[in-house]
Amino acid sequence: MVFAWDYATHAGEQDLKNVIESKAKEFYTGDKDCPLSWEPSGYDFLSPCLEEIDIMRRILPAADFHQWVAAFIPNIQHGDLDIEIGRVSDRSDGKLVHIDGLNLSRAWVLYGLISQYPQQYAALQETADAHLTNTLPNLVADDYAGGHWLGSFAIYALQNASHVPEDL
Repeated sequence: MVFAWDYATHAGEQDLKNVIESKAKEFYTGDKDCPLSWEPSGYDFLSPCLEEIDIMRRILPAADFHQWVAAFIPNIQHGDLDIEIGRVSDRSDGKLVHIDGLNLSRAWVLYGLISQYPQQYAALQETADAHLTNTLPNLVADDYAGGHWLGSFAIYALQNASHVPEDL
């Protein structure tokens, strides 16, 4: 949904934005206690929980978003996320390298959240940086399984970062 939202925003497609906003509210407004501990499944390249946050932060007014996200992932404002950096054991396995994509997508969502609401979510900076810095080196001399697409995820993460982590 977020990719479609970004397209609609940059292309001036207000009708598409209206549909996305309506459907996101319909699908996600009542969601609570998202199970981050279910990630990664072994082939995820987007975090279902964090992608839901990414669209809702864009469409809800600030007060509504903060109330919603507090129920969706309690303690997120304190940086208390139950996520570990995913590790790829076989870089030639097309499914396993999706975990690198998951790490990068987590980073870009967290950076976007921090950028939009720095006072509320600054505690997530270390987690976002760790996901980026532990994954970005995997793009160099990578196998085709990840090399042909992970660069676009890295660019998206770097575009959303307010700074370049010192470890890069």
